[in-house]
Amino acid sequence: MDRLSPLIANLNAEGRPRIWSLVITVFGDMVQPRGGRISTARLGRLLGRVGIEGGALRTALSRLSADGWVTSRREGRTSSYTLTARGQKEFGPATLRIYAPPRPGPVPVWTFTPREVPGGLPLAGGSLLPGDVAAKGVRLAGALQPGPEVWEGLPPDHRLAIERLAADLRSLSEVPDTPLDAAAARLLLVHRWRRLVLRWPEVPMELMPAGLEPRDLHGAVAVTYARLSPLAENWLDRAEADMAAMPKADASVAIRFTPLQST
Repeated sequence: MDRLSPLIANLNAEGRPRIWSLVITVFGDMVQPRGGRISTARLGRLLGRVGIEGGALRTALSRLSADGWVTSRREGRTSSYTLTARGQKEFGPATLRIYAPPRPGPVPVWTFTPREVPGGLPLAGGSLLPGDVAAKGVRLAGALQPGPEVWEGLPPDHRLAIERLAADLRSLSEVPDTPLDAAAARLLLVHRWRRLVLRWPEVPMELMPAGLEPRDLHGAVAVTYARLSPLAENWLDRAEADMAAMPKADASVAIRFTPLQST
């Protein structure tokens, strides 16, 4: 059985994949820590494994180039892409959020603010935030701790994004067999996680519905990422007939999802 099939089907269930967004995920996760440049051959091999055709990839790269995100270079028969200065500037804050460490336990204190604020979970016309990140608001006493009403109050798109990530994590209970498959699986995992955490506030495990598995999504993403990475990094290290090995990864990859990453 192809272990990537459920992830690819889940990606396609949302409609036609945004290939330019997948390319940005590849740059943030695999290219920037390895010198910032990737050959068109390697990018095509990776995205081809998740069902993206060469013509569609070329169209996406042309769009990203026209929009000032990437620039290309040709050396003989080999072409490659790198992020522009604008693209690199956008990656810093996003990277910190994507690879932030999971909370070590339940949120000890919640704060309710009677208005909508960025990063807050919607509740009773206001926003619920962990007490350690809320600037102002009413601290909730133990008897008033939030419960199932938070999940029920999330926008439908937010709940669906969480459920699809959980499905991907269940499908990745075992590591794929080959380095390319592991790299493709990591790409799809990070892509879905990136879109969730950059768009929506995080829902801690204690506020997830009882039937969701896994409930600790952030922790499960961190564990799954660590399990996929040795084989995925092996593929990036490899040279093949039509593509050279990529430069060695810098130290940032080893500390992703750890407290060191956010210092």
